[in-house]
Amino acid sequence: MNDQHICTHLGDEYERFHGAVVPPVYQNSLFVYPNFDSFVEAMQDEQNNYLYWRGKNPTVEIAEKKIAALEKGEKCKLFSSGMASITSAILTFVKSGGHILSVSNIYGPAIKFFKYIEKFGISHTNIQSTSLEDIEKAITPSTRLIYLESPTTMTFQLVDLPAVASLAKTNHIRTIIDNTWATPIFQNPLEFGIDIVVHSASKYLGGHSDIVGGALITSTEIMNRLFYDEYQLFGGAMPPYEAWLLTRGLRTLPLRMKAHQESARQVAEFLQVHPAVKQVFYPGLHDHPDYQLGQKLLKGYSGLFSFELKADSFENVKTFINGLKLFKIGVSWGGFESLVLSPNYGYNTESLLQSHISPGHIRISVGLEECSDLIQDLDQALALV
Repeated sequence: MNDQHICTHLGDEYERFHGAVVPPVYQNSLFVYPNFDSFVEAMQDEQNNYLYWRGKNPTVEIAEKKIAALEKGEKCKLFSSGMASITSAILTFVKSGGHILSVSNIYGPAIKFFKYIEKFGISHTNIQSTSLEDIEKAITPSTRLIYLESPTTMTFQLVDLPAVASLAKTNHIRTIIDNTWATPIFQNPLEFGIDIVVHSASKYLGGHSDIVGGALITSTEIMNRLFYDEYQLFGGAMPPYEAWLLTRGLRTLPLRMKAHQESARQVAEFLQVHPAVKQVFYPGLHDHPDYQLGQKLLKGYSGLFSFELKADSFENVKTFINGLKLFKIGVSWGGFESLVLSPNYGYNTESLLQSHISPGHIRISVGLEECSDLIQDLDQALALV
């Protein structure tokens, strides 16, 4: 079953929904039973019965089936935000006295969460390297989890996922990866041996900048425990209407990702030769240091990447961003619109350098506008610095 079929038809069950080509929204909070015996029986297996939509809901289930199949995983649960899925995944694997190792630059709120749970006796180390040798050196006797992004946030380095997964299993360590950048269309980390994949469904999976959500995909074995603890008890379930919107977005995911990839490649190649640009950080470029690794891990490249201005002062960063007309200033990414931001806020140069990020760093999300218009917009703004 290919990705296009999964996105357009898997889980829709037209006969079950009276032939509706678009399945309905089950907005009800609970499900009633004809007798107490059937209710008691359902209570013994909440994961596979409809009782209360915080556990299982038909509308949410359709999107979950599609995403699990896309990620080549056994089970998926949808959450009310990407951070809800990330924090639930992390707490599935660690407890007091445990140690978490995160690799290179990762999503800022995830780092904040690692610091937050220090009060529960869980320690954390972040290494500014994607080298397998450095990862192995950073493992301690109490390491219980390796947390990854590939490509990494802002710097877009790749991590050798099969090698890290093998190293982790040898040391009885669990692994989690945030696969939001690549989407299941372009990368399937579970096939490399990673234990849990998480996504911000707000990005490419939804694709329209109109939902906030998260997804967690893993094995049946892990989900059987996670469902009753971190999923049910934390209460971070995705509401039915958001799941309905997510399913709508998934129907066009393969087509959208091809379009994002093609436009991003053209934009990256334009920036690569522009005299105002020092360096482009896009794994799809042949001269990217991890390009060959990407050929092993990735089936394609999304529309999010970064570049560095030669004139790397905060004033030049600000001038360039304010000079853009089509690229809008905003957090997040993965929608139809093109976005721009910089991690340089004018007061954090030292912390940027510690993360191996230049003060001239610019991140762009290439949307679905006409590519030539986007290039023209970048060109006129670069002329200002």
